[in-house]
Amino acid sequence: MHLGIDIGGTKTDAVLVSPDGVVLHRHVVPSGKGNGEVVTQAVLAAATVCDAAGISPGDAASVGVGIPGSVLDGVVSHAQNLGITRLDLASSLAEAWGVRPVVDNDVNAGAVGAWVAAGGEARSIAFLNLGTGLAAGLILDGKVWRGARGAAGEIGHISVDPHGPLGPDSLPGGLETYASGSGVALQSGGAPAVQVLAAADTDAGSARIREGLFFGVATAVRLLVLTLDVEEVLLGGGLTRMGEPLLDGTRRVIRGWERNSRFLASVDLTARMSVLDPETPVAAIGAAMRGAGRG
Repeated sequence: MHLGIDIGGTKTDAVLVSPDGVVLHRHVVPSGKGNGEVVTQAVLAAATVCDAAGISPGDAASVGVGIPGSVLDGVVSHAQNLGITRLDLASSLAEAWGVRPVVDNDVNAGAVGAWVAAGGEARSIAFLNLGTGLAAGLILDGKVWRGARGAAGEIGHISVDPHGPLGPDSLPGGLETYASGSGVALQSGGAPAVQVLAAADTDAGSARIREGLFFGVATAVRLLVLTLDVEEVLLGGGLTRMGEPLLDGTRRVIRGWERNSRFLASVDLTARMSVLDPETPVAAIGAAMRGAGRG
């Protein structure tokens, strides 16, 4: 069994999976804030899920961890939602478990998990994470693609409309501002995304924000396909709990473009786009698979 841990902004999700990525045991705890709490909660989550299988974390065939922020040689930097400026996470967890885990950025882990959950047959996929933020994890020719400095897939920072809503960096029209939980909340003046989207059928301001969400997701899919020509764009993250309305709205935007562009119609963006089951812990599964050397 392989142990995978997804340390998110609010919860830490630990799984034990089979060699082919099937979840055998799972346990979720709050993530906490700051270096000490984050490590403590990860150790707790791992101990609990391993207890269910009658093993210790050190007995797992491999251990992998996904976490927000920049990750280099097991050291995490700038994980702002977790209150982490710098943390040698791999060394801290190795002290607790007696084995050193593979630590990767959470969206990269999510890409591996999404790829496995989708069957692992496509040679190139993009995992578009529509969560608190927006970013893409990339699998190219069967391997995670990080880029020259680890910034590959950080498309949330791309501005797509100079007259669009201002993001937290005071730049207009960023993809993350249109199509993430934090972006929806920012546009609404602080209301949670789930509340804004629930009101969109009766409130004009919420309906405008929802249309921006569809535009942002459609633009992200277009950007990923036209830049990398990936076989699939797999949508995951909390906003995908909208289900079919998210896909329908995004497809409507894309089809509007296709009516004016034979080229866009030829690349068939809508056929390459699908939503992952929101109940599948793709980032934790991907962390486990990264620990096992996959991706």
